[in-house]
Amino acid sequence: MAQISVIGSGFAGLSAACFLAKEGHNVTVFEKNDSVGGRARVYTENGFRFDMGPSWYWMPDVFEKFFGYFGKTPQQYYDLVKLDPGFQMIFSAENTVPLPADIKDIYNVFEEIEPGSAKQLAKFLLQAELKYKVGMGSMVYKPCDTWLEFANMDVIMNAPRMQLLTSMKKHVRSFFKDERLVALMEFPVLFLGAMADRIPALYSMMNYSALTMGTWYPMGGMCEIITAMEKLALSLGVTIKLNAEVTQIVVKNNRAIAVDTKVGTFAAQAVVATGDYNHVEQQLLEKQYRNYTAAYWDKKIFAPSCLIFYLGVNKKIKKLIHHNLIFDTSLDKHASEIYEQPRWPSDPLFYVCAPSKTDKSVATKGQENLFILMPVAPGLEDTDELRERYFDIIMNRLEQLCVDTIKDHIVYKRSYCINDFKADYHAYKGNAYGLANTLSQTAVLKPSLRNKVVENLFYAGQLTVPGPGVPPALISGQIAAEQLLKTIKTTIL
Repeated sequence: MAQISVIGSGFAGLSAACFLAKEGHNVTVFEKNDSVGGRARVYTENGFRFDMGPSWYWMPDVFEKFFGYFGKTPQQYYDLVKLDPGFQMIFSAENTVPLPADIKDIYNVFEEIEPGSAKQLAKFLLQAELKYKVGMGSMVYKPCDTWLEFANMDVIMNAPRMQLLTSMKKHVRSFFKDERLVALMEFPVLFLGAMADRIPALYSMMNYSALTMGTWYPMGGMCEIITAMEKLALSLGVTIKLNAEVTQIVVKNNRAIAVDTKVGTFAAQAVVATGDYNHVEQQLLEKQYRNYTAAYWDKKIFAPSCLIFYLGVNKKIKKLIHHNLIFDTSLDKHASEIYEQPRWPSDPLFYVCAPSKTDKSVATKGQENLFILMPVAPGLEDTDELRERYFDIIMNRLEQLCVDTIKDHIVYKRSYCINDFKADYHAYKGNAYGLANTLSQTAVLKPSLRNKVVENLFYAGQLTVPGPGVPPALISGQIAAEQLLKTIKTTIL
């Protein structure tokens, strides 16, 4: 039995803690902030309860699989509902495309927009299904220490059809011509942190999940997943220390032996760091124990940061549903201003989540809970003046698209942007989503989850394998825990 320290209590940290504790080890999770969840924290104000970070529940099979490892199901912890429509794309006040929950209805929507596209969608999803089954079955649970991990028959036989060398943009446009359908099929890759011409078509597996498995919501908010994982961790004997920021990983003879925190020093026989990878290496480790230099991180392609507004509105907004993607301007232009010529966007797209459409508990009766997110390049100047400027831009457009007054009915408002990501999570350049899933940053080419010098130190989270997003974070914690367990068996026990 080993004493193991886990840095961070987000999805990756709680996942790693659960897997390690399940094997009988003494696990302590150290959390910088005053509540668990990392980016998935929640806060309540003026009768509104806001999820601070993730709002999309995709790939439900990954959550089922996670809880299944412990003989549990998600439904034992939270009430999961399927959204119908799953989401809608608003192109103008008169042009809105909702995505129904039933795949048969989705085919009808496509056919109405572009005759013949239903058959094209069937072909697209058939290819995407293969990618999903191989990607989520044979690839995503690998530690990615070497390319030889992928030398199994399933991957080798299907490699040509995984389309690692074809861009998502080219792939989508080979099936669909109408720009609304193109936008609908390309938007999921925005979660992966790069323009569609830089993301491998392998990731059309996200479309497969979104369209065939649906979009779900845990009643009470995404924070209910964190609450469930916290309960599971505690039931397994995990100790969680809040307001306990780690300030140094103590290393002796190339082994982590303790963590220094703001509440004391704690001995450790192994460490899993799930906080910001760059911060852990550059601030918590002495130079000789780091995998990467500051220059290495500076050259990496990061997914966006974002400007978020948490709003309470004292009326219902009829046009909105739970998930709303505002696509009334150019995606390519906004994406270029994130990735190619980083700047505050000149004509931004944005996303509006209105969980109060589904969940009465997140707002007072008759009121609306709005989470508005505008992607921006990481590392930009972040000031109150800029936030207010974009608040006005967003609200003016949203009122025009909804044909409704909103701004005058706001009774609560809070903004969150680059400076807050840095302050709360030590996020490199204030990024929100980690590294972009470009081909040059895929699998073995991502930052290693294994410290190459300190043999009992591992990393997990959005800056290592398998990548950004809630399901990948769950998987990342599992992979790091499994690799650490192998090390423990050979060096400690």
